[in-house]
Amino acid sequence: MATLGVNIDHIATIRQARLGVEPEPITAAAICEFAGADAITVHLREDRRHIQDRDVRILSQTAKTRINLEMAATEEIQKIALELKPYSCTLVPEKRQELTTEGGLDVVSNFAHLQKFIAPLVEAGIVVSLFIDAEQDQIQKSKDAGAQFIELHTGKYAEVFNTPLEQEEFQKLSDATAFAHSIGLRVNAGHGLNYNNVVPVAKIPHMEELNIGHSIIAKAVFVGLDRAVRDMKSLIS
Repeated sequence: MATLGVNIDHIATIRQARLGVEPEPITAAAICEFAGADAITVHLREDRRHIQDRDVRILSQTAKTRINLEMAATEEIQKIALELKPYSCTLVPEKRQELTTEGGLDVVSNFAHLQKFIAPLVEAGIVVSLFIDAEQDQIQKSKDAGAQFIELHTGKYAEVFNTPLEQEEFQKLSDATAFAHSIGLRVNAGHGLNYNNVVPVAKIPHMEELNIGHSIIAKAVFVGLDRAVRDMKSLIS
């Protein structure tokens, strides 16, 4: 049974629109945890467009569940991770101009850097995951680089959901999960998952956790955050 990680970045997005103090991401995290979230995900971007350093610091002191820190493989963010020691760090590609993460990390092309980058995180007791596309060479190199988890990018599947291409993209996710499991990697997934398309992904054998943010926060505008989290938790479990 897959668990639920709730990404609260967009609570901070609303706050940063006015550069004020509300809504408070720390309060949002507590509501998500109370509603059944198994983990809280935050992406500390280099440009600090939503989550701020203080958010991660306070979360590391107050969260009752696992903190998953999404991050680019940069020295600045690595230093913060090593100081705060979240439960896990998920390494993602990052572009300043993108609205959201556009694709998986290219582990094959950046293998030497990532292998060196991952080692001190693992040595500090932090679980390391790599956000990648569902491609066998990327999965194998993630294992070789020292990651314990991968997070499969589900954006392509989400884009073609309810079209003739849906089954093809779903099969890629299923096959990738099976291959990763066979070489000793644990598997999460996320990006573009919502209340309509999440159930098939949650049912993939060996799929451990789904990280979902935008869809939950969007629904919360209308029904409240507690209800939005509970509804998603019910779907995936």
